[in-house]
Amino acid sequence: MVRKLRSAAEAAGAKKAAGRHGAGLGALQGSALAAAVKESAQQIWLAGMGAFGKAQAEGGKVFEALVKEGVNLQKKTQGLAEERINEMTGRMSAMADSVSAKAGQNWDKLEAIFEQRTAKAMNKLGVPTAKDVEALAKRVDALASAVAKLARRAPAAPHAAAKTPAAAAQPESADAAQPAKPAKRAPRRKAV
Repeated sequence: MVRKLRSAAEAAGAKKAAGRHGAGLGALQGSALAAAVKESAQQIWLAGMGAFGKAQAEGGKVFEALVKEGVNLQKKTQGLAEERINEMTGRMSAMADSVSAKAGQNWDKLEAIFEQRTAKAMNKLGVPTAKDVEALAKRVDALASAVAKLARRAPAAPHAAAKTPAAAAQPESADAAQPAKPAKRAPRRKAV
């Protein structure tokens, strides 16, 4: 087609040169150029129509191929997205575990501080601690076992035989008839 246009252009150049020499020859060459251009335009039109027809005929196949490619691309991107989501879920779980562990440690520290301050306040008020009560219980057990040993050693004599003759001669007073009062406890410290 390019060759035809070149030949038509050469013919037009020749026409100008002939136009100087004669008018009849120029008209003949002008109609040849017009015919060449018309023929080229017709071929271009037909080529376009052929491309359109081919696109219509193969358009269904191309469309199906594009759909298949789209499905494959969607599967790939969906798989990558799921991988990213799983990766991020793992990171978030690890981060949440780390935060909860730190929170647990802080809670334990807070609990220990609370226990220390409560024990300190109770000590100031004179409330015995668990260790104090345990030590007192051991002392009571020791005293109970000592009393039991003494009771086993003493003869099983009646109460009247235990009195001495001098004590029997003395009349019993009203004070002796009453049991002995327990010793007074030391006063408690007052809260400050």
